[in-house]
Amino acid sequence: MNEDLMKPFESVKSLMTMQADVISKTVAQQQKAAQALSGFFQDEAKKAQALKSPEELLQFNIDSSKALFDLLKDQSSEFSTIAEQARDAFVKEIGTFGPK
Repeated sequence: MNEDLMKPFESVKSLMTMQADVISKTVAQQQKAAQALSGFFQDEAKKAQALKSPEELLQFNIDSSKALFDLLKDQSSEFSTIAEQARDAFVKEIGTFGPK
């Protein structure tokens, strides 16, 4: 096959490999996020069992909600990082198309 035809095939192969890598990273991150959420709720359930007053319950609810939102924010940031890295790699690969 001549070189003009090989370049697009190699680029498509590279893009497909990048897609598979991003999917693998995303699935791994989803598993990590699910484990973190599960652990969070298990820990919070244990803490809730020790509450003795409405005031403790209110403070627990506020603290727990804040911690949950922080956890979700961190997880979102990790997914965003995966997406940004994938976008940058994709743009770099696409830049290899076209006349030189």
